[in-house]
Amino acid sequence: MYPKRVLIILANSNQPSFKLLVAHPAHFFALGFGSGLVPKAPGTFGTLIGLPLFWLMLDLTFATQLTIILSLFLLGIYCCGKTGKALGVSDHGGIVWDEIVAIMLVLTFTPNQWNWWLIAFGLFRLFDIWKPYPIRQFDAKLKNGFGVMFDDLLAAIYAIVSLKILLWTNFIH
Repeated sequence: MYPKRVLIILANSNQPSFKLLVAHPAHFFALGFGSGLVPKAPGTFGTLIGLPLFWLMLDLTFATQLTIILSLFLLGIYCCGKTGKALGVSDHGGIVWDEIVAIMLVLTFTPNQWNWWLIAFGLFRLFDIWKPYPIRQFDAKLKNGFGVMFDDLLAAIYAIVSLKILLWTNFIH
């Protein structure tokens, strides 16, 4: 009836709190500066946090943007792993640093126009929620900070490829 991941999250009553958020800097980052505390659709709210963060990087070179995003990805492995252990669920829905970093990667390959950012946001959320092959398989097997970050990296790659197809075919003007 429910995917295994949903059952694990439903079975866990240990919801993140403000107390956990401020208990350690790793939790502050992993919980998306508090956006992961939102009870409904925390992944969507976390993804929204990534938009203004990337906007701050618009004037940087492509290489610098990728270097920063790689650094944030590596930071996320530690932060998400530590917070997952504290919550008792490796990929708790409140852990949204993975969404923040992944949407920033998608935006690196997205034209700087609001309509394209909206499409990028929608495509990333689609692939992050849907988890087409092999994302769902990696999500099920990798239960640590790297696993939390990696499935969203794959969703970001799917979104980037989809965006490029839309751009190359002039599907959207």
